[in-house]
Amino acid sequence: MHFMLLFSRQGKLRLQKWYCAYPEKQKKKTTRELIATVLSRKAKMCSFLEWKDLKIVYKRYASLYFCCAIDSDDNELLTLEIIHRYVELLDKYFGSVCELDIIFNFEKAFFMLDELLLGGEIQETEQEERAEGHHGAGPAPGGGDASGLL
Repeated sequence: MHFMLLFSRQGKLRLQKWYCAYPEKQKKKTTRELIATVLSRKAKMCSFLEWKDLKIVYKRYASLYFCCAIDSDDNELLTLEIIHRYVELLDKYFGSVCELDIIFNFEKAFFMLDELLLGGEIQETEQEERAEGHHGAGPAPGGGDASGLL
């Protein structure tokens, strides 16, 4: 994986994680172009698209888009599963995760992403292991059921 972006339906970038080195100017241009491209697509369209020399895999959960760039020979379905597992992890931690949880607790969201992915590669696939690692990270704000973005 080259990078992961989380952005709102209004095009506001909420979280970004880059696993390959890009100049800052190129990161901004890439982010701007990808957000515009993904937001312009219809809801019924495929969640995979060819973009430059990469494949873009994205999924919308509630008001957030989770967008990943992978090599053209990587598995799109595996990337969708990684996105889904990340959303499940966020939902489990925050109780009912929403866009505001990501905005105001972006450090926790980064920490959880780092637990799931290291260098753009999946690390821990067992959800219980990841969830147990976050009990020491402080209490989850809110609580409630796990229905948030899912």
